[in-house]
Amino acid sequence: MTSKERVNAVLRGEIPDRVPWGEWAIDFDTVSRVIGRDTFYRAKAKSQMALWEGRRDEVVQSWKEDGIAFFSKMDCFDIINISAMASSVAPPKDYEYETPKKIDDNTWEFKNGAVVKYSGVTADITKIHDPGVGKKTWTPADFDGDPDIVPPDDSCFEVVDAMIEEFGSDRFLMGPSGNEVGIHIIDGSFEEGGGGFEHGLMLYIEAPDTVKAAIRFEVAKQNLLDRWYIRPGQDAVGWGQDFSCTQGPFISPAMFREFVLPGIRARVANIHDGYGLPVMKHACGNNTLLLDMFVEAGYDAYQSIQRSAGMDVGEIKASHGDRLLPWGGIPVENLVSGTPQDVRNDVRYAMEHYKSGGRYIFGSTHSIAVGTKYDNFMAMADEFDKRRNY
Repeated sequence: MTSKERVNAVLRGEIPDRVPWGEWAIDFDTVSRVIGRDTFYRAKAKSQMALWEGRRDEVVQSWKEDGIAFFSKMDCFDIINISAMASSVAPPKDYEYETPKKIDDNTWEFKNGAVVKYSGVTADITKIHDPGVGKKTWTPADFDGDPDIVPPDDSCFEVVDAMIEEFGSDRFLMGPSGNEVGIHIIDGSFEEGGGGFEHGLMLYIEAPDTVKAAIRFEVAKQNLLDRWYIRPGQDAVGWGQDFSCTQGPFISPAMFREFVLPGIRARVANIHDGYGLPVMKHACGNNTLLLDMFVEAGYDAYQSIQRSAGMDVGEIKASHGDRLLPWGGIPVENLVSGTPQDVRNDVRYAMEHYKSGGRYIFGSTHSIAVGTKYDNFMAMADEFDKRRNY
């Protein structure tokens, strides 16, 4: 079987020739070790700083060349995610970034007062202050009418399209789409932080009709954007917003059902019905209380099943595996902080407990994250190769 045939068989509930392997992302330090050179591929902070300096073409060329080099060498990966940030959809060629003012070695301020900070732990840059949060009072009327769509420039997709051209014949490519509409935050984005997420969640209580109007508008907008972002030749859509922390969902299951589920269901239906593609969902944290709604939403696979947050691939496979394909099994904590033997033990456990009967994709409980020890990653690949055959 090719990788594409293998993953499609698992999605159909059939037992393939061997267990497929996929990761949400493989970060730059592991990629660099494998290809033997420095890279911007999945180097989120490094890429961002280079973009501030006007080095867009250099960054995008690295994403393209180094991504192809890595997955050519690591042909054990059946799934390639061509939708993960800092390795896929790129800024357009003519985009002009503002260069922020440097406050200290790890902090920058933009002209509008927004402040961002570098984290050495995650090698990422995060907004820590957004001066616009809470300054506007939103109403349902703000979301009346039809979305005003500006089609993206085709240069945004040069990395994605190059990966499809290189690997589309045999690998299973999980690609972009219009944005996921999950826990939609009106005032400040989920990813950027800086108070926006917390403030936005309060609107679910203080202005529920406004939140529902915003979600309806956003669903309509992203459904239209699918036309450009879903690329010919990709095999699935990958979505990556988190809904929970290690203790449980950010909002109650009842609120999730009332506010969030209708939008997810509508977005998934647009991709299923309009493009015939499965939707592969990455979500960290303890999502136990949301699993039935994951099935109702129509997700085809669930990745990042976090054992350290109280979730277990085997339990999910037993309870929901006929309707929601479980994907994971190897604790990212051991990849970063454990030994090669710890990782080999994790692989053996996964193969003994999750492999039987099919309906399982192998991978980490998050990603091959920054700080993963190279020897641990190679032990994972080696042990899996010995045990993946059915």
